[in-house]
Amino acid sequence: MIPEDHKEHDKLAEQTIIKHVEEYGWHIAYFESNGYAPTFAYTIGLYKTFKHPEIISFGLNTDILTWILNHAGGMIKNGEIIEINKLYDGFLENFPVQFLEVQMESYSEYFGYGSWFYDWHDFPAFQLVWPDKESKFPWEEGFNKDWKVLQKLLDRDTHFKFYELKNLGVYTTRRVMEDKYPILYVHHEKDGDWQFLGGTTNKSKDIKLVCLEEIVKLDPTINALCDLPYGWKAERKTVAENWDRSECEE
Repeated sequence: MIPEDHKEHDKLAEQTIIKHVEEYGWHIAYFESNGYAPTFAYTIGLYKTFKHPEIISFGLNTDILTWILNHAGGMIKNGEIIEINKLYDGFLENFPVQFLEVQMESYSEYFGYGSWFYDWHDFPAFQLVWPDKESKFPWEEGFNKDWKVLQKLLDRDTHFKFYELKNLGVYTTRRVMEDKYPILYVHHEKDGDWQFLGGTTNKSKDIKLVCLEEIVKLDPTINALCDLPYGWKAERKTVAENWDRSECEE
């Protein structure tokens, strides 16, 4: 996120962040699910106060996310240095957690207030990742596939930012895939289906079912819509323009 994009952010929230960092050493910023993209929360201030990477986590309710991030903050305040790829107990009852190193390519989607706090300078961040009920982590074979959308792993696949699996079937047109027509219209249906259209005919004979990863490879700017809610659409006149989002009419 660049400074111009941040202008809409609440000044009161910024004042609260500064106050909490001064008083406690860090602040917890959390963002509720929009019905599609999961709830997430992250710390702001750990790097300034303790020279420790900030921490982000996804997919749990805000009370739990706030507690586990504050628990991590307390550990750091007491002198512990959290390590990546190591099991930690004490965060979730009966289940361990791990930490991953967040790649910089993911910052623009999630660390808006954090980037503002650090005046748009780089800062390190870890992701706290939790397992399923069988204690399997998202990258392990057998992990609950229904829970994969709850935790986007920010240490990998930065070229593919959607929450779904890469092989998810989505709808587009032959003109888009074969003739390289630009994608100008995207619909995320209430039932979860995606449509990526190019302003050409939408006749059934032109419709083509492809993997979501194929769409992203064809046009990486589609990643900007990775959090488009169910029942919403996005449009643009050219690939050089920003997407205009709106809720679909009933």
